[in-house]
Amino acid sequence: MTTYVMIPGAWHGGWSWAPVAQRLRAVGHQALTVTLPGLGDGDDPRDRRLSAAIDHIVRFVVDRDLRDVVLVAHSWGGYPVNGAAGRLGDRLVAIVYYGAQIPVVGRSLVDDNPAEAEAMLRGLIDASPTRSIAPTLEFVQHIFMQGAAPEVQRLVADLLTPMPGDYFLDPAEGPAVTTLGIPLHYLLGDEDHALPHPGAVFAQRAGLTPITVPGTHEGLLTHPEEIAKAILGVN
Repeated sequence: MTTYVMIPGAWHGGWSWAPVAQRLRAVGHQALTVTLPGLGDGDDPRDRRLSAAIDHIVRFVVDRDLRDVVLVAHSWGGYPVNGAAGRLGDRLVAIVYYGAQIPVVGRSLVDDNPAEAEAMLRGLIDASPTRSIAPTLEFVQHIFMQGAAPEVQRLVADLLTPMPGDYFLDPAEGPAVTTLGIPLHYLLGDEDHALPHPGAVFAQRAGLTPITVPGTHEGLLTHPEEIAKAILGVN
C-alpha cells in the first residue's frame, strides 16, 4: 500500500483532490488530502508564510507517522512540497507533480513569472486589505478550466478561496528535488494553459519529460479517473 499525500494548488483546498483520492483508495491505497493554512473556507489569508505551509505538510506526515509517502503536488503546491520534501527523509518515496510549478530554490513564484504577470500579481497583493488575491469566475472560465460547462465553472469559482499573497512572494525553500534521490514524475493536462511557463519548462527543472493526461488545469476535477490512473501508472 502506498500513502499518497495530496497538496492542492493556489486558491484550492484539499477538496480539489477528493475525486482522485477516492479512486486511489478504491484500489487499496491510502490517499490523504491536505488543506494548507489560510486556504480553508472562511480562513483569514493575512500573515500566511510559505514556511508555515511547509511546516503544515511536515507535521501532517510526521504526526500521523506516515511511511512510504508519495507527495502529489498540483500547481503552486510544488512550492510547499519542495520545502517539505527535504525534511521528510526516508518517509518519502516519490513526488508526483500534476500541472505543477517546480520552483527554483531561492526564487519566489512572483519572481518566476514573466514581467507583466509579476507586476500584475504584486499590484493585486498590494491593493488588497488582506494582502491576498481573490479568485474570480473570469479566471476560472478563461485560465483554469476553459471550455468546461458554465455551471461547473461557477461551482469551482465558488469553492476557491483568497490566496495569501505571501505564499507567492516568499522565496522557495528546500533542496533542489533532483538531489533527493527519489523518483520524480510530471503529469500535464493536454489543455492546461494556466502555468506561467510551458509545463515542459517546469518538468525540465527536475530532468523530466511531461506525461500527457487529458484535461485543463482542473483535470483533477473533470477527469479524476484518468488522473488517478496516471498517478498509479508512474508508481
